[in-house]
Amino acid sequence: MDFRRGFKDGLAIGLGYLSVSFSFGILAVTSGLSWWQAVLVSFTNLTSAGQVAGVGIMAAGGSLIEMAVATFVINLRYALMGVSLSQKTDDSMTTPARMLTGFFITDEIFGVASGADHPVSCRYMLGIGILPVAGWTLGTLLGAVCGNILPAIVTNALSIGIYGMFVAIVIPASRRTRAVAIVSLIAVMLSCIFYYVPVLKNSISSGFAIIICSVVASLAGAIFMPSRENSGGIGGSGAGASGAGTGERSEEGSNG
Repeated sequence: MDFRRGFKDGLAIGLGYLSVSFSFGILAVTSGLSWWQAVLVSFTNLTSAGQVAGVGIMAAGGSLIEMAVATFVINLRYALMGVSLSQKTDDSMTTPARMLTGFFITDEIFGVASGADHPVSCRYMLGIGILPVAGWTLGTLLGAVCGNILPAIVTNALSIGIYGMFVAIVIPASRRTRAVAIVSLIAVMLSCIFYYVPVLKNSISSGFAIIICSVVASLAGAIFMPSRENSGGIGGSGAGASGAGTGERSEEGSNG
């Protein structure tokens, strides 16, 4: 019963991921990855912002350390979501079960599971995670294959779709919360500085620039604009894209 309920709850998330990951598949192929490498990245990561950052670092010839640290900083919010979600799990969530189902935690899955009116079981998490993983992986495959078939002008246009997703996540949250807008602007300004200032662009790789922007913007928000209210959980709000953890839930189908 719990598995079936989770499977049903994950249907809308999986459909949303199918469309969003299509753009990632095209982006990965245009960045130099083969179709099977793009699919492997999506199947083993399930995180849009971390994957985009990782592919960008690989395309720029960055080091493994850069990629590891950048994806760790960007995806750190999932650990916080796991801690929050653990407060409403039942006795079936043994340590091995937590390690297994922790892989399925994304912004949307966390939002649905934490808002459920019942304790979260291992079977429920397995059920809710199947379709999102399948949709994210299949969408990446379709995008990667189309990236090898469609004309370059079309693939270049479609590959920016995933960046549009990040904008769609950040803008509504920024309009609702002044702190989100300020932290996002800090990250954007820092990113522009690292890109357009020749000394910084030539001396700091894109991977470490992402890390610095994420950490500095997040610290600025945490120190000068701390959250003063508990909205019932730790949601994703494009933190991976802008480097700002905000406590707002992301839109359906954005994965993170």
